[in-house]
Amino acid sequence: MEEFKGDKRSKAYKEWKKKFNEDSKGLGDTVEKITKATGIKKAVKFLAGEDCGCDDRKDKLNHLFPYYKPNCLSENEYIYLYEFFEANPATINGVMQSELLAIYNRVFNDKKEMTGCSSCFTNGVYAKLKRLYKEYE
Repeated sequence: MEEFKGDKRSKAYKEWKKKFNEDSKGLGDTVEKITKATGIKKAVKFLAGEDCGCDDRKDKLNHLFPYYKPNCLSENEYIYLYEFFEANPATINGVMQSELLAIYNRVFNDKKEMTGCSSCFTNGVYAKLKRLYKEYE
């Protein structure tokens, strides 16, 4: 980490320190910090332009290799998921989506909201809850 020259009580110091102490959501954030610190990110932006795909790669890596650990399911949440996945409904209505979102947001410390996009819900919330549920089997 580069050395800060100046008053350590200043706003500039707090901002400088914050950029090095931000929590990483996953591997993508860590790779970005390394490429920034080594100057690779600046070189890639210079050669490939501003839209070099770095942000997409970072998001993909964060999604594939997250650092967070989900909270445990409560007994009621487990029972709900058990009944839901055993029933294997062909469609998910608004009430079901609301219940699944409540479980998802608590367990994964997230703030996802209702969506009309079935593939977004299925590939995100549904898939993660199913994977977590299977861990309990």
